[in-house]
Amino acid sequence: MAVNTSPESPLPVGEVSRLIGGWIDRLGAVWVEGQITQLSRRPGAGVVFLTLRDPSHDISVSVTCYRQVFDAVADVVGEGARVVVLAKPEWYAPRGQLSLRAAEIRPVGVGELLARLEQLKKSLAAEGLFAPERKKALPFLPQLIGLVCGRASAAERDVLENARHRWPAVRFEVRNVPVQGVHAVPQVVQAVKDLDAMDEVDVIIVARGGGSVEDLLPFSDEQLVRAVAGCRTPVVSAIGHEPDNPLLDHVADLRASTPTDAAKKVVPDVGEELERVRMLRDRARRCAAAFVEREERGLAHALTRPAIQDPHRMLDERADHVLSLLERGRRTLGHLLDRADSELTHTHARVVALSPAATLRRGYAVLQRADGHVVRDPAEVTAGEALRARVADGELTVKVDG
Repeated sequence: MAVNTSPESPLPVGEVSRLIGGWIDRLGAVWVEGQITQLSRRPGAGVVFLTLRDPSHDISVSVTCYRQVFDAVADVVGEGARVVVLAKPEWYAPRGQLSLRAAEIRPVGVGELLARLEQLKKSLAAEGLFAPERKKALPFLPQLIGLVCGRASAAERDVLENARHRWPAVRFEVRNVPVQGVHAVPQVVQAVKDLDAMDEVDVIIVARGGGSVEDLLPFSDEQLVRAVAGCRTPVVSAIGHEPDNPLLDHVADLRASTPTDAAKKVVPDVGEELERVRMLRDRARRCAAAFVEREERGLAHALTRPAIQDPHRMLDERADHVLSLLERGRRTLGHLLDRADSELTHTHARVVALSPAATLRRGYAVLQRADGHVVRDPAEVTAGEALRARVADGELTVKVDG
């Protein structure tokens, strides 16, 4: 419950410590899981002191137990072992220190660890952290490789030597961290984050040699798996050997069976690439030579055709045909003009023969009244009426004789 205080009415340190102890006493006994990092068994002492650590969050708590409690598991439990402890939280008021009083200690077996890892694996897979579509492709030739490994370890030597043997110009940014034990997870996570934050790093390799299931547990930690899943830089997992399969292998963008295999998969072999270039160059030459040869054969075949050997032959043949058509056209047009001229002459003769002037020349005359009407019937005129008589060479006036 809350305590009312103020600058004028503060609580003494002893009272605060007493209140904290009361709150902790009400918690009761709890089962706690962790990893033993320090173990103190003084000869003749009736109490055993140990430190229990949470490797994922870098938090530790002191644990005490009676010697007979620890002796029950002393043969299978030591520093670095994972245990489950039934303990009662205790508050040591004089020093303001929290500790656990263990009533029972149980070692966590390999089978139980594997079962928990399998459960964690299914949970992370359900979130999609292991999905293939999330994995990023590795660059063909990385300029700078980030390497997370143990200090002066065989894994570091294998990666560096094999990578530089394959491509001597390759550069590395190495982060040496603990790869097992209680400090492994936070330091590996921090190293991966630091390398991922460097823009010049093209790919990150997390490498470790083989080991037992317990030794490889840091690389199945949920915190590390989520850190790798959040990286924007491709990550290669090179943990242990072929049978080893920590959760890091599933979330990484590429899994290598060994650190040596990681170097081979990340860095191309300069000799192989030069050989590939030579083969491609030879293939290009062969393709170009075959193309030129094929075109030469086609050109030679085209030159043997009559149209190419005597290109004017076709024009000459067409010219004769054009001249023949021209002469035929001229003859046809001449015949048409001659026929039209003859028909015009005949038509003109008929027109002239049938014209009134020709009739008048034959001695006929046309009588017209004063109003211009042509007289066709004697009954149309009266005696003494003056008429105009039109003849071939002019006109004359005549009078009707009654």
